[in-house]
Amino acid sequence: MKSFSFLVPALLLLVGLPACSKKGGHQVAGDVDYYTCTMHPSVHSKDPGKCPICSMDLVPVMKKDASASGGDGHIHSAVETPGAPSAPAPQKPSEFTVPIERQQMIGVTYAAAERRPLEATLRTVGIVEPETQRVFEYVARVDGYVDKLAVSSPGQMVKDGEVLLTIYSPDLLATQQELLEMLRTSGSSDRLVESAKRRLKLWNVSEDEIDQLLKTRKASEFLTLRSPFDGIVGSVSVKPGMSVKVGDRLIGLMDLSAVWLWAEFYENELPLLSTGQKIKITVPAFDDEEFGGEIAVIEPSLDPIKRTVRVRIDIANPQWKLRPGMFVNAWLDVRAGEGLTVPVSAVMPTGIRNLVFVDKGEGRLEPRFIDLGRKYAKLGARYNSEFYEVRGGLKEGERVVTSANFLIDAESKIQGALKTWGTEESAPKAPK
Repeated sequence: MKSFSFLVPALLLLVGLPACSKKGGHQVAGDVDYYTCTMHPSVHSKDPGKCPICSMDLVPVMKKDASASGGDGHIHSAVETPGAPSAPAPQKPSEFTVPIERQQMIGVTYAAAERRPLEATLRTVGIVEPETQRVFEYVARVDGYVDKLAVSSPGQMVKDGEVLLTIYSPDLLATQQELLEMLRTSGSSDRLVESAKRRLKLWNVSEDEIDQLLKTRKASEFLTLRSPFDGIVGSVSVKPGMSVKVGDRLIGLMDLSAVWLWAEFYENELPLLSTGQKIKITVPAFDDEEFGGEIAVIEPSLDPIKRTVRVRIDIANPQWKLRPGMFVNAWLDVRAGEGLTVPVSAVMPTGIRNLVFVDKGEGRLEPRFIDLGRKYAKLGARYNSEFYEVRGGLKEGERVVTSANFLIDAESKIQGALKTWGTEESAPKAPK
């Protein structure tokens, strides 16, 4: 008789406690603490009904001593063994139930954790610059006056060996006459002759012009400057008749058959970069025409403000379409093997931990903390979305919620599924 009276409260609890399914039993009025809205937890009502804010059905919140299930809507044990100590509160999130009809109403979708290639497309922008080795600046090496100017303005195309300008220089005339006098004097040493020739070369007199001087024995007061390569005029700093002194800038030239692109990548993308990687360049000015490039230099230091690293990309430019200062896009495809992945939308960051809701079937969901790796995004292929690498906490094929996560999270809290949200003993790494 004593044991029967002891089991009566337990049987009443088994019959009376509600399931979260729409088809579940009725709640015992004494077990319900209050009614609230899953969208607006601040709403408290003593009687069931509609939410005054959004008109959703209010759900019951059970009294703490009315449920021993941890919030999954089913009673596991309502009878304590006499004399046994109370069981400690669960330290991990437990299952809870959201009816399938409610999931459909709030737009819950799922995706399976699956293995796939860890591929990403890194996109950045940059500005075209001429190669340092392909830029030539003529500077006056002798005093004189500009006699003739063969180029008129920046942008003019010139050929290798084409005349750019001539300079009238009395000093040049005197040095040539000195050399010819040495050659006529039989007592002059070869050392003095070579010294005079070297002085002419330092003044930008070419070998051919020196040979012509020695052959004709006629000195000239004009210095002719020619283009050292096929290129384009970058700057013209003189005018006909202008006086020039040693060190004055005259004409700047550029060879644009190959150019540089200086681009910036974020700090967390640095491990995916290496010299020699091929990169695609698209140019908005030419309707996104594609050019091929290659990473040549990765600077050793990062920008302390933007947290980016500068990367030099070498680009072949045989048709000279790319010009200095032009804005372009750079696309780098990288691959880091294969791994287990979930969509980015499935993950709820909670500080240093990352939470997903795992589908257990028939409306049951399990909140689970997982360990994430790097975030990837492959564009223009099968997977045209962002996803995380999963390093722990999920198995291949398990389904996770990918939309309406915050509504599911609110539902789980109301049902008491996450009792120790801030006291989880393990803390997986945050996503990179």
